[in-house]
Amino acid sequence: MTPAIQTFFDRARGTAAAAFLGISAVLAGCGALPDKPSRITLYDFGPGDTAPAPVAAPTLPTIALTEPETNPRLDGTQILYRLGYADANELRPYGQARWSMAPTQMVRQRLRNGLSQHRLVLNAEENASMTRAEGKAPDTLRVTLEEFSQVFDTPSTSAGLVRLRATLITGAPGGDRVRGQKTFTVQRPAATADAPGGVKALAAATDAAVNDMVQWVDGLK
Repeated sequence: MTPAIQTFFDRARGTAAAAFLGISAVLAGCGALPDKPSRITLYDFGPGDTAPAPVAAPTLPTIALTEPETNPRLDGTQILYRLGYADANELRPYGQARWSMAPTQMVRQRLRNGLSQHRLVLNAEENASMTRAEGKAPDTLRVTLEEFSQVFDTPSTSAGLVRLRATLITGAPGGDRVRGQKTFTVQRPAATADAPGGVKALAAATDAAVNDMVQWVDGLK
């Protein structure tokens, strides 16, 4: 075999070997596919009071409860926190934890439950129907969710911070009249410095703020 022919076969064997190694690398890569993304955990405020509510006649006037307002950043389902020791102005989301619904909806559920212990609570549609039927609108409670986050004072200590602003309005022929307005700010410590701890702290802070608001509304004359 001449040197030229030998060189040709050597090159052919080298090319085949390179191709084999390339295919092997591709197959090995296919066997090392990335893991499936971690499942996002959904949270809410829990089932609330599971004991049957006593049936009693309303003792306070009917009230209409509007949908709470808030800014777009707080109206999503992300569970948010602030690093107070670093930059308290920055809202940060947890990566694998979400609320099952917007915080405004959870706040409204808790507030409606609290108000309905002593009075009939209407939503906007029911309020409009009652107004047409009776010619007089009940008072309207408007709520704004101003803050809803887990605030870290240190890397290991945090609290759930909730701030709600309530405005009670009375409808009148000459125009609506504000009967009262008040802001409720509540913090509750988190047992753990993570999303589950923040969820429980925010639920406790919300319940406390709602309880204070219900007492305030019930006490207005």
